[in-house]
Amino acid sequence: MHNVSTEFIFTLGYWLIALCLAIPPQEFRSAGLTVQNVFSHWLGSEEMHFIYYHMKRSAATVVFHSLIPLGYYVCMALAIPDWNLWYFWKVSLFWQIYFYLSLLALCFGCLLAFYWSRQKWNNHPIATILGYHGDSWRAVASSVNIEFRRIDKFATGPPGQRVIVTDSWVIKMTTYGICMAHQGDVHLTLVGTQEHDIHYESNTSVQFLNIRVDSVNQHVKPFTIRLNSAEYSDLNDKISAPVRNARNIVIHQSTTDRFLDTFREQVGLNPVFRLPVDYMDLDPCIGCMQTTANIKLQKLCDNPDVGDCVQCYCRPMWCLECMSKWFASRQNQNEPQTWLSSKSPCPTCRSKFCILDVCQVQR
Repeated sequence: MHNVSTEFIFTLGYWLIALCLAIPPQEFRSAGLTVQNVFSHWLGSEEMHFIYYHMKRSAATVVFHSLIPLGYYVCMALAIPDWNLWYFWKVSLFWQIYFYLSLLALCFGCLLAFYWSRQKWNNHPIATILGYHGDSWRAVASSVNIEFRRIDKFATGPPGQRVIVTDSWVIKMTTYGICMAHQGDVHLTLVGTQEHDIHYESNTSVQFLNIRVDSVNQHVKPFTIRLNSAEYSDLNDKISAPVRNARNIVIHQSTTDRFLDTFREQVGLNPVFRLPVDYMDLDPCIGCMQTTANIKLQKLCDNPDVGDCVQCYCRPMWCLECMSKWFASRQNQNEPQTWLSSKSPCPTCRSKFCILDVCQVQR
């Protein structure tokens, strides 16, 4: 009875830890207990050699996962020495079969990783995928590496399961490789959502979007990317093709986006600032340099000598979009419920103002 209890507890603990190592949760990633961290010296720099990094990562993952079954046998032999599992030729038929199968799995994993690495990774599945997008997979890899180094790429998701969108590529990390498609060839379709009342990272409700990526390249199989709805606008800014929403799925906005909408609505209710007849033409907004400046700050929330807000004497220099983003950026990001009642310094003269002091300009 003692051995049975010990076996059950050890088996449960081992496979739970093995599962966490194979699919690491946030706590394991924070502690560095991932394949990427364990083999970091051999893997090299993802930033400099993105494709080769993930070729090595997938090979190391195959070897590590194939080692798990044999590791259970060895650890069981250490945990319960009375079973004499070290003498595998004397144990029961079940343990003999398990030992040989786990040894076979390890040999297969090592041989597969070795085969992938031959001819400078020419046999790797990632090399095959890259070959679908050009005459030479190494030339395509060089293009992907260069674009990955740029700071304006879109990236989301945990290591090993990330979604990356560069100027030319849509890439999804998988456990043993990557899925990728050229932006010029893809059609993106919103196929579903997953909503959680409480998310373990933010302790707030969250919505995840499932977007299917279809390519006109017949060699590229469709794949699905998953991202937080709060990042949807960032994805749209980076991709060249629109995301089709044939099912009319409601996409939840981020806290900042919702605040910006409310800010603009409130400014629309505020009194307007009428320019003098002889006022010169308005300059472009100094924030974006694309829209004509159309915002003037004037104290309207209270009497001139009451409260923290003060009169701003700057001429109109900002557009409504840039002013709303400036106001949001100056708030406590951990307390969004206080943003509407908070204040911000003028981006030009630093005079304090609130949302009631923001006026649109009219002639």
